[in-house]
Amino acid sequence: MEYSILSDIGSKRSTNQDYVGTYVNRAGYQLFLLADGMGGHKAGNVASKLTVEDLGKLWSETFFDAGTPEATLEIWLRNQVRNENENIASLGKLDEYQGMGTTLEALVIKGNTIVSAHVGDSRTYLMRDGELNKITTDHSLVQELVDAGQITEEEAEVHPNKNIITRSLGQTNEVQADIQALELQAGDIILMNSDGLTNMVSTTEIMEVLEREDLTLDNKSEALIRLANEHGGLDNITVVLIKFEETSEAETQAQEVS
Repeated sequence: MEYSILSDIGSKRSTNQDYVGTYVNRAGYQLFLLADGMGGHKAGNVASKLTVEDLGKLWSETFFDAGTPEATLEIWLRNQVRNENENIASLGKLDEYQGMGTTLEALVIKGNTIVSAHVGDSRTYLMRDGELNKITTDHSLVQELVDAGQITEEEAEVHPNKNIITRSLGQTNEVQADIQALELQAGDIILMNSDGLTNMVSTTEIMEVLEREDLTLDNKSEALIRLANEHGGLDNITVVLIKFEETSEAETQAQEVS
């Protein structure tokens, strides 16, 4: 597995309220976290940073073994996202942090399997065999209009209210993350991103970058952020790219021994 992480303030913002990190636990399972904060000049920074660091620390300290089933990882993600929502909501009662919140993309890599947790309108995509498929569903007003058949997916991408989200960490009510597990194949590329990328760069443009064989994974992250800035860079832009190569039998045995 190879990965690249890059975050940029964009062309118009004075601060970067996106926060991203990756953590490995004692079983060797890797967790990627991406949060896009909201709620004022300082509060958004706090919400995203706190969420990533809290979950990352818990992940590093939680004991899993090589045989931990995906269902156990799903339960861990669901419970910790719910708990972190309560933490952010409690802090948000203070005047200086009032109304703060954050989106969250969380992705566990366990062998050939990924387990994803999603809250908000940041996104996770899977690139396979020349097709880029969004594996998360936006928690947004515009997505509800799409689900109701009132507008098309194409209309949603340019809708003036597309940034109104309906679920985030920091709400006073209990927040449930969308959880799913997927099997990976050799050559798959996972893209996690804040909406600063997909609000500026089309799916076709993203695919063209990811398919380029002359670029390293870091080059592809740089190219995606450059495109977002060239198209206006209206928001912070964060990209996580993960390229999966099939784990050999020897590597799998080594992981199990460790």
